[in-house]
Amino acid sequence: MSQERKAIMVKGLRKRYESVKAVDGISFQVEAGELFGMVGPNGSGKTTTIECIEGLRQPDEGQVRVLDLDPWQEAYELRERTGIQLQSANLPRRMRVEEALDLFASFYRHPSDWHPLLEGLGLGDKRRAFFSQLSGGQKQRLFVALALINQPELVFLDELTTGLDPRARHAIWDLVRGIREQGTTVFLTTHFMDEAERLCDRVAILDHGRIIALDTPANLVSQLGMATRIAFQVNDHTGSAQKDGGSESSAAVFDAARIGVIDGVQRVEQEADQVLVYGQGAGLVGAVVTTLETNGVPFLNLRTEQADLEDVFLKLTGREIDN
Repeated sequence: MSQERKAIMVKGLRKRYESVKAVDGISFQVEAGELFGMVGPNGSGKTTTIECIEGLRQPDEGQVRVLDLDPWQEAYELRERTGIQLQSANLPRRMRVEEALDLFASFYRHPSDWHPLLEGLGLGDKRRAFFSQLSGGQKQRLFVALALINQPELVFLDELTTGLDPRARHAIWDLVRGIREQGTTVFLTTHFMDEAERLCDRVAILDHGRIIALDTPANLVSQLGMATRIAFQVNDHTGSAQKDGGSESSAAVFDAARIGVIDGVQRVEQEADQVLVYGQGAGLVGAVVTTLETNGVPFLNLRTEQADLEDVFLKLTGREIDN
């Protein structure tokens, strides 16, 4: 892709706070129209990185170009073309929703009409409400409206769903997808791996100020070769004769070896009537089910657990992400 289509270009970015290397020489690019995610635990350098890109913090070293502008030297022009939703965003308790929108619209040369924007975000009936009267999810939607009021080409969303309940999180996710579908480039930082996996085209994983992996969520999982886990329950008394009204029936005994030879199976574990099968391959689950049915082995409660970004992070860093 040509350089003109790069929304963000970062090369050798470094930022230090006394003895702490908050950002330690990272480089990456974001394509125009992309929904790009940066994930990592608290203290990994996500917020410092996004603030350097936005022009809110000056890096110690490195090059940053945003929409082909220098965010530090050309900050005013960049503000007109970008939207920012900050992690620590807040408003006065007694400020009404419409007052906040009018205020932010006055900051830009070409603001959009915020009335349809507010309706589209599900806040049309809250325009006269005080900020203190909004729920957590409604406040986040208002912050997104403020970030979009200048019709930006690129919008930054920092820890957008922290502190929200599951229903509000899913509503915000739908909102973010809608922003991207309208052609706006989205740069999302989060420490929720499921959020990044569901929303982002590509994800950069940060740890201790460095990018330790960058790819699509699917590729990040598949490249590490992490196994699918299939769990099910078998009757640990199978094989014994059972009498029912004078008739005798027999069920096949579960034999782990029959599962172990299936292509893609890495190992089989059994404890009493609980069985775990680890392996890889698109047809793995179907092959396991077919083998059980072909050999007459009854089973219950079959479920699969796929590797995800949180598994990737744990394998790369050796520690769980701290939510």
